Amino acid sequence: MMEETKRVSRPWVVVAFLSLAVLITAIDDGVLNLALPAISNEFQASTGELQWAINAYLLSFATLLLTMGALGDRFGRKRMLSVGLTLFALSSLAAALSTSMGMLIACRALMGVGAAIVLPQTLSIIRATFTDPKERVQAIGIWAGIYGLGYGIGPVVGGALLEYFEWYSVFLINIPLVIIALQGQFFIRESRDRDAPRLDPPGVILSITGLFSLVYGIIKAGEKGWTEESAIISLTTGAIILAVFVWWEIRSDHPILPMRFFRNMSFTGADMAMVIGSFSTGALLFFISQYFQSVQGYSPLGAALRILPTAVLLMVTSLIASQISRAIGFKLPISLGIFLGGLGLLYLSFLTVNTSYIVTVGGLALIAIGFGLAWGPATDSVMGSVPESKAGVASAVDNALQVLGTALGIAVLGAIMNAIYLERIDNLNVVASLPDWAHESIRSSIQAAHIVAGQFPQDISQQIVSGSREAFVSGMREAMFIGAIVIAVASVVVFRILPTRIRPPQE
Repeated sequence: MMEETKRVSRPWVVVAFLSLAVLITAIDDGVLNLALPAISNEFQASTGELQWAINAYLLSFATLLLTMGALGDRFGRKRMLSVGLTLFALSSLAAALSTSMGMLIACRALMGVGAAIVLPQTLSIIRATFTDPKERVQAIGIWAGIYGLGYGIGPVVGGALLEYFEWYSVFLINIPLVIIALQGQFFIRESRDRDAPRLDPPGVILSITGLFSLVYGIIKAGEKGWTEESAIISLTTGAIILAVFVWWEIRSDHPILPMRFFRNMSFTGADMAMVIGSFSTGALLFFISQYFQSVQGYSPLGAALRILPTAVLLMVTSLIASQISRAIGFKLPISLGIFLGGLGLLYLSFLTVNTSYIVTVGGLALIAIGFGLAWGPATDSVMGSVPESKAGVASAVDNALQVLGTALGIAVLGAIMNAIYLERIDNLNVVASLPDWAHESIRSSIQAAHIVAGQFPQDISQQIVSGSREAFVSGMREAMFIGAIVIAVASVVVFRILPTRIRPPQE
């Protein structure tokens, strides 16, 4: 395969614009979460509709990553990046102008499509721009750090916007950011696979339907439990379709995802590390945001500000990790980083209802340092282990596995937490004495328990609030403890299979 690309005269300017594009996609979910109450009031939305405002984005994003990465390799990454950013801006504008929840959900799905186009192009452009491995690992370290920072500042940006403006401001903010990011087109040189084989329609269809079913099943399992019939059917269907996808790709002479990539442990081991790292951080953000708000009583913005140092630390560590991996190799930083993430979850499994922030931040710091240590080097290992002509596909696989890891972390550990929460709630005498409607509402979530508590006398209300807080923290602690064990075992596996140095690709 031949790669159509030229040396870029200002490569670090290119990284700056690509980092902004990544930042836009990373902050989006955090911004929206804080706006959900206002959106609910605006459209009289049900809980299910609000969930779909989040899930529509996730589904389209995760489902289309692989296809969009392959299309970037074929038709040009710069061109696809421009298309993705433009679609993201236009769908954000449409979301801000929405007149119904149906329209808003459809716009969120289109935003997910735009993000799925943008994200794999950013990494593949970096791969094509930086042919020197030392410069490439620095560029990817910046990319990873900015991406991690985006998740931390999203809630802060959302809280600041909602403090002074209406709910639609969380969508309008995307437009000027995209306009600035599009100026990078003047510095980015086009790169693509000039000898790309013909398209693989069966592979495209199988990958899209398989990923859709799998991610939908994970979402449903997180919402309804792993025994929910719709979740089981969707997960089983997704697994079968993806198995057929692998079978087809092995036999195809023009696969969308060459299965030979997975024979290279620099690719497979690093991808495993990304899944595990995302598993831990996804669960962390899911638990800790509720812990700060519903247990310790901070406002959404107050909770976001307490999470922000974690994102900043992750960004700084990602930059340092790039230099470490080039000096001592990739095996130790990546596996040690995952292990530290598990150690952070273990630390947080000892939290109580009244644990101070100074104590809590120690566990958050361990996870930030761990994932920051692993993320940049793991991404560089993935991108350096494939031919440059397939950089878009490799980037898409890396991003898709991060999404799946995050969703799995929330669904698996969330289910453990919820089971223990229900057990503790059902054993509370004060809850058992309440009417059925109140009992069921308290069982549904800690947030609902606080709402119900406000409808009863003060003595009963205080018992409901304190009991639900204790139940939530008990479930959270148990889930984090189990997650820590899983991640510790995974770090050993990654250490065993990941090469110290990147194994070069075979064209």
